[in-house]
Amino acid sequence: MAFGSCGLGVYNLTQWGVPIMGKPVNIRRYWAVLMIALTLSIGVLIGTVITHGVRADRELPIAPGAKLLGDPSPVKLSNSFSNIAAAVSPAVVNIDTTSAVQLGSGSGSSSGPFKHFFQFGPGGLQGHVMKQESQGSGVILDSAGYILTNDHVIVQDDQQPVDSIQVYLRNQDTHTRGYQARVIGYDAWTDLAVLKIDAHRSLPAASLGDSKSMRVGDWVLAIGSPFGLRTSVTAGIISAKGREIEPGMQGEFKRFIQTDAAINPGNSGGPLVNLAGQVIGINTAIATRRDSYDGVGFAVPSDVVRKVYNDIIQHGVVQRGAIGVNFDEFQNPALVKGFGARYGVVVQAVQPGTPADRAGLKLGDVITAVDSTPVHDGDELLDVISNTNPGTRVQVEYLRDGKRQTTSVVVGSMNKIAGNQGIGPVFQEKTPKSAVKQGGILGLTVTDLPSDVAKGAYQQLHLSQPEGVLVESVEPAGFADGLGIQKFDIILSINHIPLHSINDFNRVLSGLKSGQDVLFLLAQRSGMGYSTRFVADELP
Repeated sequence: MAFGSCGLGVYNLTQWGVPIMGKPVNIRRYWAVLMIALTLSIGVLIGTVITHGVRADRELPIAPGAKLLGDPSPVKLSNSFSNIAAAVSPAVVNIDTTSAVQLGSGSGSSSGPFKHFFQFGPGGLQGHVMKQESQGSGVILDSAGYILTNDHVIVQDDQQPVDSIQVYLRNQDTHTRGYQARVIGYDAWTDLAVLKIDAHRSLPAASLGDSKSMRVGDWVLAIGSPFGLRTSVTAGIISAKGREIEPGMQGEFKRFIQTDAAINPGNSGGPLVNLAGQVIGINTAIATRRDSYDGVGFAVPSDVVRKVYNDIIQHGVVQRGAIGVNFDEFQNPALVKGFGARYGVVVQAVQPGTPADRAGLKLGDVITAVDSTPVHDGDELLDVISNTNPGTRVQVEYLRDGKRQTTSVVVGSMNKIAGNQGIGPVFQEKTPKSAVKQGGILGLTVTDLPSDVAKGAYQQLHLSQPEGVLVESVEPAGFADGLGIQKFDIILSINHIPLHSINDFNRVLSGLKSGQDVLFLLAQRSGMGYSTRFVADELP
């Protein structure tokens, strides 16, 4: 029997030839299911086609020739550091010193932003004397027990050796007595010293590398005893080379390697090591505002260390050559040009009785070469002369009045020549009541030279006759101030024109114009009298 309904969409599917077990079915529901299944099938088919296309696209090179970046290898670098530390650390020693210091004396630490970094220990008062203990580091360079450290580790402020030096080797019990060290020699110019201990056995020694071959950015390790923590190792890079941190004569032989390897009080005298395990510097000072590591440290280069160590081992002192001329490290180009030269070192003064004096060199000569090696500035002249053994004869080429000349000079000893500098009377000048001339474009005022000052300067500087005008005042930030001219300096000449009075000064001043080079010859007060100096620059 067939059933029908007046309701819409209800059919007996037997009408379509589909057996349904005689039950009525809702055809819209099955039609919807069928459409969903069909839609899904079409979606899967389209997705498969699209995915295949994308995969095909990815197989094509996006950046032809480009290489994928590899993962970093910190393990390899870490292994290098640990291998170097293991190889060099046995040669690094801790140095303990003891001194009896009078109350009120200096602490031994440098003033200003640059500090030597040996560590002070506790001191005890004994009447009016304080027992001062300090700690530093050192490195064994010879298995016989020769140790290199800093001069300031084993001497006091007055350059007198400390009373006692104890050296402790790696892994040595801190409570046991260390090896008593004796001083072989020390050199204040480079802040280096050589010690000797008798261990009665062969000791591990570090090898010295070539600091000149190191480049800014190279990895280095600093090994030492910061704050007494023995054989501590820190890593960093070389930040700069040839860094100068001390002005004047005390800094002439100190051109440091700058590093950011962490170094602190107690590191003084310890080695700065390259990735070949070679010592390329001796850690010596830090730049700091808080007396500890601020990210900037300095080491004496190994090329300087080599000469100092060898000289001390052979002679007990460092032998440096000198000829007895004064000059500036770096010169304004206007200064050399004022003597008609393209390059060279202007002789600021010749010390009487020295090799330069005997060879005929004079104030105002421009030294251009030594043994055919050109010299462009004071540093180059200092290097070539100081590294020449005393007693050696060299040929010095120079310009005088625009003419090239050569003289033979027998190099002397710097220790003897430097010890004789500055001998002479000390003058206490008072500004006289004579007329004073405003220096105008020069930014200074001058007055006639008092007779007693003129006579004293004339005798000390070996001038042909008393001459010069006295600087009475210098305008702050003016032209003269920028050249380093100071009150009570004596202006001997301007542009090679001698000055005997303020009338001479006025005539020269009236001829000066903006943009012109001006060359001064000054007599400036030093610790024991006067020294001559040339300064020059272009007028604003």
